[in-house]
Amino acid sequence: MNRAETGGAANQVRNVYVHSALFYGSDEEYLATLVPFVTDGLALGQPVAVAVPGERLRVLSAALNGAADGVKMVDMTVAGRNPGRIIPSVLRGFADRHAGVHVRIIGEPIWAGRTAVEYPACVQHEALINYAFAGRDVTIVCPYDTKGLDDRALADAHATHPVLWSADRRRASPWYAPDVVLDRYNQPLHDAAADADGLAVTSVTEVAAARRFATERASHLGLDDEQIPDLRLIVTELVTNSLVHTDGGCRLRVWHDHSHLICEVRDTGRLTDPLAGRHPALEGQKGGRGLLLVHELADLVRTHTSPHGTIIHALLRL
Repeated sequence: MNRAETGGAANQVRNVYVHSALFYGSDEEYLATLVPFVTDGLALGQPVAVAVPGERLRVLSAALNGAADGVKMVDMTVAGRNPGRIIPSVLRGFADRHAGVHVRIIGEPIWAGRTAVEYPACVQHEALINYAFAGRDVTIVCPYDTKGLDDRALADAHATHPVLWSADRRRASPWYAPDVVLDRYNQPLHDAAADADGLAVTSVTEVAAARRFATERASHLGLDDEQIPDLRLIVTELVTNSLVHTDGGCRLRVWHDHSHLICEVRDTGRLTDPLAGRHPALEGQKGGRGLLLVHELADLVRTHTSPHGTIIHALLRL
């Protein structure tokens, strides 16, 4: 194991990139690894961020006591509600502000309260971290609750993290295979409204009609009035993205599953960049922000791409 992964004075030897899954079964195991991870980083002058669910945040903050004042603390249930916004807004958002120094981040994107609809996007996020931070001077530790998560989630953690940590052991993962995970969870959202009315959009002159169509459907299905502007922006960006990157336009549908309003845009194009929508916008950048904005506005984004086309679902909580 490279010394940079073990804490203390050993961190004077840098490892360019570490992405570890930490398996814990109690608060004691959680704190035994993460408190030294944070305090050692602070002692070395390394920026530290903690993005975990609120309950875990309170436990870690209490254990850190005054040291927590020097740490960026984020409630992952809020900032990472949509897993697609974690890389650009939480992880890269912090790391990019501290370019040139080693950065330490604790990120817990998968917890027992995640739904079956959210889970595929969560696992894809974990796999994509390895591409988003390749070559970066950063250590990212992702805690996994062995008591609260099922066997599938724990097995997927072995496949999405090149390094595995537990209370008494740190080792390289023999199961590490992020590409396999990305393919496995490239799943279409279950279509519970196969006969829902749709609207074909083939020209930029029809984008306004697409917004009206989505707004009328959403109002009928119970979306709050204050959420309508977000929906209109989501529709605009998804439809425009299809028109720009494909020749055949797209088809728009809107329905609900009792807990979410679902906006679907499908076209004949195929996404070739798995990080599309997760690249932070550069200062002065013109264009290329559409999918990034969709991830910021939606409560969940699910994407399925194949040789036959791409389907993007943006979900807003009702």
